[in-house]
Amino acid sequence: MNDPKRSVTVRIAGEEHSIRSSAEPEYTRRCARYVDERIHTIKQQVGLLEGHKAAILAALSITDELFQVQDALAAARGEAAERAEKLRRRLERALDG
Repeated sequence: MNDPKRSVTVRIAGEEHSIRSSAEPEYTRRCARYVDERIHTIKQQVGLLEGHKAAILAALSITDELFQVQDALAAARGEAAERAEKLRRRLERALDG
């Protein structure tokens, strides 16, 4: 089922952008605020930067954050699977014993 795309106007780095998305408008605004905040933070840390360079650094920073969370999630899933397997073996031994 295709969700209809909605147009939402957001402000990122001082510029308005019209974004078409099937996501809820508030979610799109939330994403835009996050990107805008990251660009603002990078500009404060680094100083004067051209807009596209700040956007590139923000994209790299957000991607790094995403990859770190994905790695942590994969590790947690691995640990959960390992624990589940240990519990399964313990249950089998208890039921067999």
